[in-house]
Amino acid sequence: MSVPGSSAVLRVLWLLSVFGTVLPLDGGMLFPRESTSREVKELNGLWDFRPDGSLNRNEGFEKAWYKRRLAETGPVIEMPVPASYNDITQDPTLRDFIGWVWYEREVFVPARWISDEGTRVVLRVGSAHYYSIVWVNGEKVTEHEGGHLPFEAEISSLIRRDPTKPCRITIAVNNTLTLETLPPGTIQYMNDRTRYPDGFFVQNIYFDFFNYAGIHRPVLLYTTPTVYVDDIIVETNFMDNTGLVRYKVSVQGAATATLKVTLMDKDGHCVASSNTPSGVLKVVDVKLWWPYLMHENPGYLYSMEVHLIAVSETSTYEDVYTLPVGIRTVNVTKTQFLINNKPFYFHGVNKHEDSDIRGKGLDWPLIVKDFNLIKWLGANSFRTSHYPYAEEILQMCDRHGIVVIDECPGVGIKDMTLIKHTKALDHTRPVTYITDSNYARDKGAPFVDVVCVNSYFSWYHDPGHLEVIPIQLNAQFENWYGKYKKPIIQSEYGADALPGLHMDPPMMFTEEYQNALLQSYHDVFDQKRKQYVIGELIWNFADFMTAQAIHRVVGNKKGIFTRQRQPKAAAFILRRRYWRLANETWRLPPWTKYPCSL
Repeated sequence: MSVPGSSAVLRVLWLLSVFGTVLPLDGGMLFPRESTSREVKELNGLWDFRPDGSLNRNEGFEKAWYKRRLAETGPVIEMPVPASYNDITQDPTLRDFIGWVWYEREVFVPARWISDEGTRVVLRVGSAHYYSIVWVNGEKVTEHEGGHLPFEAEISSLIRRDPTKPCRITIAVNNTLTLETLPPGTIQYMNDRTRYPDGFFVQNIYFDFFNYAGIHRPVLLYTTPTVYVDDIIVETNFMDNTGLVRYKVSVQGAATATLKVTLMDKDGHCVASSNTPSGVLKVVDVKLWWPYLMHENPGYLYSMEVHLIAVSETSTYEDVYTLPVGIRTVNVTKTQFLINNKPFYFHGVNKHEDSDIRGKGLDWPLIVKDFNLIKWLGANSFRTSHYPYAEEILQMCDRHGIVVIDECPGVGIKDMTLIKHTKALDHTRPVTYITDSNYARDKGAPFVDVVCVNSYFSWYHDPGHLEVIPIQLNAQFENWYGKYKKPIIQSEYGADALPGLHMDPPMMFTEEYQNALLQSYHDVFDQKRKQYVIGELIWNFADFMTAQAIHRVVGNKKGIFTRQRQPKAAAFILRRRYWRLANETWRLPPWTKYPCSL
């Protein structure tokens, strides 16, 4: 497995509602959406699966498993997609497996997709951790490095060679981490044969979450016409009550095409339109995108429909793509974070894509449950620690008005360049650069807009001594702000608590200690948020799995919810605080349904 390049440690803040930067494009990758001109066929479900257990993990390539049905190469098992493979079986070697695993599924492509030469067929993988190679009917179509972003390949010509046969899709995935991967790791071989068997090695990692692997997000086929809308960039602003939507549409497959761009409100009424590939749409009496608990109608999204028509000597091509668009602005001063020119205070959580059995696999019941818990807490934001989340989750944040700090997968990096790290940015969403003191220290702070600080006073430092928190936390804030004069988010703080473990006076790992630590932090936050602290994000939303270690009892227990999403006592402390903060900050009217039990 070759992994070129390296990376750095900036953190990226993506404020949700669709809003693009104005970076030059090499080609777009719009999220697949069905329309009158596009179809989507999901390939989720059970796939054939085989790990390569050879000593060099290379038998699959040496014997070209991709050239025939995977079941013909040796024993296979059923594996659900999307899901991590680690916790699916009772095999401990698969749970901790490092190296290549192979997936395969045969699917029938609709006949109309094959017979219509004016239709492109694209294979898309939402994400697979970490390095992936994809074959269709034995021919390589793409490979991808990185475990948290989508990749795709057009396969139209391949499936048309023999339309009577099913389409055999083979995906090999390798979760090995090196000093050049994101996140990084090292492979350590144990050569002492008096202590270890032949070929024994371990994967060393520099992060505190389990290295789940497999195909984690949906796999699908989708179609477009051969002349199609390739990308849409949107930048929003407003003046008084008029919204401004600056857009740029790129087209592939034709030198010229006719475009109709229509912006519609939630009721389907046209509020602005244009016939040019780029321009500015003006929206009278604009409905702005607001965060949850900041407005009676948070997360308001318009729909931008792009209708393309292109005519050649023999054919007429038509494509329709609709993009949700939220109109709002983001600005940063020395002491404030402003959304639509109003101060915004982050009160939220850190999250992992992590749950029982499915690991990091995208799971809709879990996602909906988590959003309900976030809103129950009165949280208005979360941080995707420590990697970009699924697009489906970010879109849900758009709709619900949840603000997201969306990290690049740079955890564990100490001294690398910026090249690979910036490759992980999604150009379809807005970026405000922030730095995380836990990784970047102060190297990145001069170049960013907001500083994030992670600290665990009375836990990793001075464990058991709650009395030091006011002194050390206050000094931390004063030092960072004194040096850089930039607003600060407390992006991590917390303590492990085993659910149901109690002791008074509080001791570490009890729910009482977690509660007391949170309260000590909150007292300092209340002083500093009147000055330059603009947010607080508890570590963590829920307990999550980690590698086995003597300091971890079946995972990290800093969640305010258990891994099964049941509340610890700390969840009720956060709930009371967050609803109080929302009420103090924005003077919540009755429409918020302020919990009377608080």
